[in-house]
Amino acid sequence: MTTRLALLGSINIGGNRIKMADLREQLEADGFERVATVAASGNVIFSSDDSEADLATRIATVIERDFGIAGFVVVRTLAEVRSAIEDNPFHGEGSDKMVHTIFLPRQPDEGGFEALLQAHRDRGAERLALGDRVLYLDYVHGVGVSDLTGRFIEKRLGCRGTARNMTSLKRILAKMEEFA
Repeated sequence: MTTRLALLGSINIGGNRIKMADLREQLEADGFERVATVAASGNVIFSSDDSEADLATRIATVIERDFGIAGFVVVRTLAEVRSAIEDNPFHGEGSDKMVHTIFLPRQPDEGGFEALLQAHRDRGAERLALGDRVLYLDYVHGVGVSDLTGRFIEKRLGCRGTARNMTSLKRILAKMEEFA
């Protein structure tokens, strides 16, 4: 069985509250194996050989059915999570709390990244780079003072994403490596 990570978007922010113990219980009841969570922000580790798309749909269905939240879920393997840290060009340069990887369900629409860069030009000190189904971002001065909101990014890329900073990703990766 492959160790997987489900990254849940918009969980435990803006009123979308789910206790991780309740989420683990519901996922196990729905047939997921070896379920664990990391932090309260919607990071679920589990084992499965099902397709990424099927897993994301199943988890989103559990979240909506059992918690009443229209969920957004991205699923990645251990190697992909490791790559999200190692391939981030800002990792090691900026603060681990300010450097993020935004996980995307698919590669952005053609021209989407260029549209994002163009729209952000002269708006802030943030640095951006595009990877394989990820957007790398260094918020430099902090997420709270940035114009690069999820909605701003989504509008230009043509797809949603869910972000994790390097501090969180390192914790998640360590837990996944224990699992594997």
